[in-house]
Amino acid sequence: MTVEEKVAQLESVPPRWMDVEDESEMTVKLQLLDEDGDINEDNARELLSDSIGHLTRMGGGGSLEPETAARVTERVQEIAMEESRFDIAAVPHEECLSGYMGPKGTTYPQGMGIASTWDPDAVEGMSTQIREQLRAIGTHHALSPLFDVARDPRWGRVEETFGEDPYLVARMGSAFVDGLQGDDPEEGISATLKHFAGHAISEGGKNRSTVQIGEREFREVHLFPFEAAVKETDADSVMNAYHDVDGVPCTADEWLLTEVLREEWGFDGNIVSDYFSVRLLKDEHQVAPTYYDAAIQALEAGLDVELPQIKAYQHLPEAVENGDIAEETIDTAVRRVLKQKIEKGLIGDTGVEPDRVEEAFGPEKNRDYARKLARESITLLKNDDDLLPLSGEESVAVLGPKADAPSGQLGDYAYAAHYPEAEVNREIVTPLDALQDRLGDDVEYVEGCTTTGPETDDIESAAAAAEDADVAVAFVGTRSAIALSDDDEGLEQVPDLPTSGEGADVTDLELPGVQQELVEAVNGTDTPLVVVQVSGKPHSIEWIDGHVPAVLHAWLPGEEGGNGIADVLLGEHSPSGRLPISIPKDVGQLPVYYARRPNSRNERHVYVDEDPLYPFGHGLSYTDFEYSDVSLASEEIATTGTVEASVTVENTGDVAGHEVVQVYSHQRWPSQARPVQELRAFERVHLEPGESATISFEISATQLAFHDRDMNLVVEPGEYELRVGSSAADIESTADFEIVGEPRELARSARAYFSETEVE
Repeated sequence: MTVEEKVAQLESVPPRWMDVEDESEMTVKLQLLDEDGDINEDNARELLSDSIGHLTRMGGGGSLEPETAARVTERVQEIAMEESRFDIAAVPHEECLSGYMGPKGTTYPQGMGIASTWDPDAVEGMSTQIREQLRAIGTHHALSPLFDVARDPRWGRVEETFGEDPYLVARMGSAFVDGLQGDDPEEGISATLKHFAGHAISEGGKNRSTVQIGEREFREVHLFPFEAAVKETDADSVMNAYHDVDGVPCTADEWLLTEVLREEWGFDGNIVSDYFSVRLLKDEHQVAPTYYDAAIQALEAGLDVELPQIKAYQHLPEAVENGDIAEETIDTAVRRVLKQKIEKGLIGDTGVEPDRVEEAFGPEKNRDYARKLARESITLLKNDDDLLPLSGEESVAVLGPKADAPSGQLGDYAYAAHYPEAEVNREIVTPLDALQDRLGDDVEYVEGCTTTGPETDDIESAAAAAEDADVAVAFVGTRSAIALSDDDEGLEQVPDLPTSGEGADVTDLELPGVQQELVEAVNGTDTPLVVVQVSGKPHSIEWIDGHVPAVLHAWLPGEEGGNGIADVLLGEHSPSGRLPISIPKDVGQLPVYYARRPNSRNERHVYVDEDPLYPFGHGLSYTDFEYSDVSLASEEIATTGTVEASVTVENTGDVAGHEVVQVYSHQRWPSQARPVQELRAFERVHLEPGESATISFEISATQLAFHDRDMNLVVEPGEYELRVGSSAADIESTADFEIVGEPRELARSARAYFSETEVE
């Protein structure tokens, strides 16, 4: 291959040019597709004259119906192969954080909602369905899932994550990878672990901002989920993060991308850039004077493919000619890309089977599963006097800006939320739809206010509707979308401004706009009030917790979210979600994640104590569960041993329900300050009234390892406590054990990442 042919394998082409500075630039760019979605074959042959590495979001970015997406992708692949001397097709990729982000793709709950199920098997089932839709349109690579550990809820992308705990993130994310990739590389979708690494802890909770963190915490918290997924799932791809860590942009960090990821962990897949991040070495980080230099920095650090379009890497042939980069460096990256293409069957074949589309898509396709995930993600935070479930005989005032907002049920990487101007061609069930369907004329709806903006004119009407009803349900929260505009003029007047999602970072965790005023006005009536938060982020709702009898968090529940919420409100499903993130009383209280070190966990502010409003793992049910004492097989284990524990849980209530049994460890007198407790295992169990189950856990001593003062990973002998409970704050039973012997330094190959559980 010539240098130009090699570099083409490291580049990408979208259906239409993205992120242009002005219309005049757009007119000179070559477009694969015209505005009608038809291929411009002359442009295609020029853009693909040496084939190409990736095709960027042909279906979703091109806004193509699935049948058209498959047909267009097949033809573009044919052109790429015709233009290549080696019959090489491209790797088409798509986004699928909460389902395929394209027309007619099923939309499931957003990441934080999925994490609230604490059910890895359910996640794998979801991503298996996503794989079927992606393969039907000819896609072979997905830019999901997130492995970011979210401990600052001001960050807009918190909603996309699996929460604050590295173990929970690793388990849920790895299950997502397993479902996407499947067992057969040609049939599977290459999963991308992102954003590598530490993306959720940027300064000020601002997207893409600097991260300042010590190596120990970086490895044990923010790198751990990635390491676990690399080791346990054999993930095909990793995506760099935008930010810098202590001044070194992840895009150009050889220590991170090569020494840690490849040499320490043995990752042998390809690394793709987050969109435009190579360019941002010049434009944002200002560490490269030109795109020529940015390309050299990124490739030499170990970044293989530049997404989403041809930009910096087009200068690599010139860099080779000038002697500024070794051709062998390019060869190494190209081999990784070609390895993936060989495994995917993309040499000599388009990799598209249009006949799959009819079976994979349809108006009812996967809706039952989307509804199951929606209802199982909904978390009951408070339920004084058993106000819930509703009997179904009451008259209900349905209030609030999230009650009848179809795109308001979706996360920022759902097609309808990501492209609000696009025609929504998939039915989205709102809470109002679902409640009217079941309760008919017993429902009166008043919006009351918008999610943001100052208008209060409709609040009085909402309170009047509540006065006339037996019960009021207020649906409040944030609008989620991609918010990357620099225009900050008059934002406080905008009636539906995104305050969650990528680029929608905030300094205030209270309900936006005048929604708090709406809740207080309705609560001032004599009508019992239920507050349902339909929102991707935690909110500081201390007043609501202190005054409103019933509170739920539905997160962003997806296209069947309305039905899922109604299932819970009307008692057709006992709420079973558990918080994957601690909810603060006030933004100034941050951080409140449960696994703080003792001095952080125990110190308080003048007016606010150190406890969160709702703790990690919290979630109520319509039934009650009783725990036995935890039993240990042995109170003493070697540094090479395993903690074997069991506990029996009984449903002592009158209805069936799910309990999420959580196991934490605490080390007494460690050689360095350690988190007060850390999640080591969990199991979701379903129990009928009067039924009990015994849950057994096997936790390797290597899971308790940490990095010593010399940054060696060691298992430390000493006294430990095993804690079993229903949340990080609600421990039902404890047992002491001791690890004996000398400190054991671990090889990476000797480390266990996940516990084994069994339910009897």
